[in-house]
Amino acid sequence: MLRYPIALALAGAALPAGAQTTPTPDYAKAETWLCLPGRADPCGANQDATVIRADGSRTAERFAAAAKPAFDCFYVYPTVSLDQTPNSDLNPGDEERRVAAFQAARFAKYCRVFAPLYRQVTIPALLSFMAGKPLAADRALAYADVKAAWDHYLRTENKGRGVVLIGHSQGSLVLKELIQREIDGKAVQRQLISALLIGSNIGVPEGQMVGGDFKAVPLCRAADQAGCVVSYVSFRADAPPLANSRFGIVPQPGWRAACVNPAALGGGKAVTDNYLGTRGAGAGSAPMGPWTRDGAPVATPFVKAPGLLSAECVTQGKFSYLAVTVNADPTDPRTDTIVGDVMLGGKVLPDWGLHLIDLPVAMGDLVELTNKQARAWAKRR
Repeated sequence: MLRYPIALALAGAALPAGAQTTPTPDYAKAETWLCLPGRADPCGANQDATVIRADGSRTAERFAAAAKPAFDCFYVYPTVSLDQTPNSDLNPGDEERRVAAFQAARFAKYCRVFAPLYRQVTIPALLSFMAGKPLAADRALAYADVKAAWDHYLRTENKGRGVVLIGHSQGSLVLKELIQREIDGKAVQRQLISALLIGSNIGVPEGQMVGGDFKAVPLCRAADQAGCVVSYVSFRADAPPLANSRFGIVPQPGWRAACVNPAALGGGKAVTDNYLGTRGAGAGSAPMGPWTRDGAPVATPFVKAPGLLSAECVTQGKFSYLAVTVNADPTDPRTDTIVGDVMLGGKVLPDWGLHLIDLPVAMGDLVELTNKQARAWAKRR
């Protein structure tokens, strides 16, 4: 999915915002959207999964999108563009298509998925920034595009429907800013079913469910709660954040990075409903090995491994994060490991945790949660 994962280091911290002067795209044109309802695009990609149980037995799980979705999803993809310019263009490459299929398409089980193309800060620009050079990209340009797409969606498509905001990494940062400027405490907040702001840091006062980055939008703590935020960054339970990690930490004194476990909204450790890429997490990670000891191939793009992963929100020193445990059993035929660590030059970069699979480790929980929240939202309305 990602060829240069070093760029993801900046997903945990705000980038310098430039002065946006370039005209925004016309989101009335279909070509400015990566995904739109009712057409063949990456958000309609095959989501079939092979369910591999602890005894090695397999069944096929066929995916079907909702025929009449009751609510909408508005998805902003993470840092993936390989364009050589500081900000990407509006011509989607394979990297944008792959990440939408990997992260957003499964939500079509219940919602109409809208995903605008936007002129994001590119991976080459962030690599240059990480090397100590000034950031040449205009972050304000990325935000202005997404805001324009959101405005167009509200004006022409929403029509009073509930909407779930979904973002990862840079996409979450852009949606965070959108909520702060356009939704938090405003009339349109009534349309918000929930916001899944995954793989970036959302600050809340220590021990509080609301306040901090958002003044009126709380963290989610129950499945029947609408209008709330799910946010976390994930690390292996046995490889917690290092001191230099940008994930799971916020700079404001008295604040914490939010951690909401979609598998256990009220807290505690729980088995997650995972949907993992059959071949792994993309070019930024190691390839996945055999799923069972016999090496039998898997024909579907995703694997669901019931009971294999558990997750718990953990506070350790200045960090708050989702600790993911692989429930390995050397005596059964199923794999005892998963991939998803960010790698560079063949080496794992432990300060970035499981950033590449933040969503897949609990994808089923996230998808089902949006449906429960949508029903709660409709009941409240």
